[in-house]
Amino acid sequence: MNNPLHDGFGRKINYLRLSVTDRCDLRCTYCMSEKMDFLPRDQILSLEECMLIARTFVGLGVDKIRLTGGEPLVRRGLPGLVARIRELDGLRELALTSNGSQLAQYSVALAQAGLSRINISLDSLDPAVYRRITRGGELDRVLAGIDAALAAFGSARVKLNTVMLQGVNHQELPSLLRFALERRVDISFIEQMPMGETGFSHASSFYSSSDAQAQLMQRHQLIPSLESSGGPARYWRIPGCESRVGFISPHTHNFCSSCNRVRVSARGELFTCLGSEGMADLMPAVRAGDEAGLHDLIRQALAAKPQEHRFDLSQPKNTIMRFMSRTGG
Repeated sequence: MNNPLHDGFGRKINYLRLSVTDRCDLRCTYCMSEKMDFLPRDQILSLEECMLIARTFVGLGVDKIRLTGGEPLVRRGLPGLVARIRELDGLRELALTSNGSQLAQYSVALAQAGLSRINISLDSLDPAVYRRITRGGELDRVLAGIDAALAAFGSARVKLNTVMLQGVNHQELPSLLRFALERRVDISFIEQMPMGETGFSHASSFYSSSDAQAQLMQRHQLIPSLESSGGPARYWRIPGCESRVGFISPHTHNFCSSCNRVRVSARGELFTCLGSEGMADLMPAVRAGDEAGLHDLIRQALAAKPQEHRFDLSQPKNTIMRFMSRTGG
């Protein structure tokens, strides 16, 4: 690796989020519409093609990969792919983001395959609210998945993510934090991103990190931390607690200046910015096994990576039209 990846603004790119499927067993209101048309299977990356993309990016200096979806655990054969990617020379961390519904079944296999870390979405501890957000999801199944992940990985390698929704779950943030503190796991609270026409208003359900911090500071002392997990979260500490409290704030505290990541969708699209419609189609080069062409496409795309995204909830036209599930969560 003689020429590591940088974008046109000099930012080093060392983090790939690779989507292994656009399918999911939930229909979260901030991620997709209630009735989805998923891609035919022959139009998504095969596991061999996922492996080729992972190997190519690691060869170009990427040392962290996160497998995403959709829900990655609905993809058959995923633990085997984890084991193969983990063997890549130069890879420092291999993580996965899950909605938790399948973790009771797969946590042990993922740990044995060498997965480094796992992030689990948990947007409510109220079964009725959870069903509303996920359009039918079963909270008990997710809680069992979290328990299984903690048993297989340990608390230091498990993290919870909560998308904050005004009028839906925002009043639950203290309870969700307490849930994390009791299990000694990190938790990040995420400002909703305007991605796709999901059937719910992005503007009316927006809840800011500042509002969340003010709410939580009524019960806890939050001390800013300089710690980083290599992602966009800014962390805070609570004295006497092992858990870190993160806030991911794409609206109110733009983190673009330190962006180190790109995303590849399940159909082989390289998105260099979550808040931009621009992409490079890697699929033809991948299907042809053209690694030199793949290198060129990646470097060309990074040269055009935007300096920053701009989300403006007062302007509906600024909503990114693709669903989060297409990009890869």
